[in-house]
Amino acid sequence: MRRLVTGYTVELRLLAVLLAMCVCLSILSEHFLTAGNLTALLNNNAVNLIWAVGLLVVLISGGIDISFAVAASVVQYVAVYCFGALGGGNWFFGFVVCGMLGIGLGLINAYLIHSFRIISIVVTIATFNAFFGLLMFFTSGRFIYNLPSWWVDRIFIFEHQAADGTWSELNLSVAVMAACVFATWVIIAGTNVGRQIYAFGDNPEGARRAGVNIAFMQAVAFGWMGLMAGIAGLMQVNIVKEVVPNALIGRELDVLAAVVLGGARLGGGKGSILGCILGVMFVAITQNGLNLLGVSPFAFQMIIGSVILIAISTSNLSLGDAFERLPLAAAFKRRTLRR
Repeated sequence: MRRLVTGYTVELRLLAVLLAMCVCLSILSEHFLTAGNLTALLNNNAVNLIWAVGLLVVLISGGIDISFAVAASVVQYVAVYCFGALGGGNWFFGFVVCGMLGIGLGLINAYLIHSFRIISIVVTIATFNAFFGLLMFFTSGRFIYNLPSWWVDRIFIFEHQAADGTWSELNLSVAVMAACVFATWVIIAGTNVGRQIYAFGDNPEGARRAGVNIAFMQAVAFGWMGLMAGIAGLMQVNIVKEVVPNALIGRELDVLAAVVLGGARLGGGKGSILGCILGVMFVAITQNGLNLLGVSPFAFQMIIGSVILIAISTSNLSLGDAFERLPLAAAFKRRTLRR
């Protein structure tokens, strides 16, 4: 039992906090547990979770990327012209084009990091500014509203009208988000490449001596982040029905905070899909709860920062040790030892 609890310390702690938050918010606001609010939470945070699972792979590999939101904006603009050249395109070409563009931008980061032996945060800060500067230079900050109909038409995977006339619905971005989460889980938990990424992030020199291809690991990690950035950019346009050059800028730290809060270690070698999901939902529910309670939105960043600080400062606490200190658990342990 101790091994099971200890193995999921961060996830269990975060889940307990989430459940407590949900109970409090359901008492303080009658709108929190409504179907409309819960489905809106999923719709509004689907893009963040797509980014988050991509960032999770990068963090596990020992890197960090803060350029993914700008990369998604670049993909959106370039995709508009690619779809025009394809005669308008469709969803199949949309995923292929945006995915390939995103992978290309991610591989630029991987190439610079590996070739010049520069730490990833410095490289991604540089590419963040380079990508955004080039985007604004070539587009002059213009918004694009004339988009292919297939890209902006809403596709719902769930719709329900309550007795009071209110609607609850889930759009296509939620289904795409679920597919991205599942694909990332398969890669990091069910493949040899995933195990090598964990090993590389935990001990790069040991992994290199064991025969792990370092360049390939970095290409996989940042390429996957680029793929998720491209797909997220595609889905963001479907949600807002426009392409805006700076619309996604500023969301990087919220996503990074959510993934780290979910247990991903900045030093690499640690992180899970479950923790990533819980981290994103924690940030989303916190913001949603503040809005429902009428708290100033300026308090959101302060609260998130405080929670992250508390989470990091208490990261050495073990739920397994706490479990063993419970009277019932201690009695069970003594009885087991006597046997």
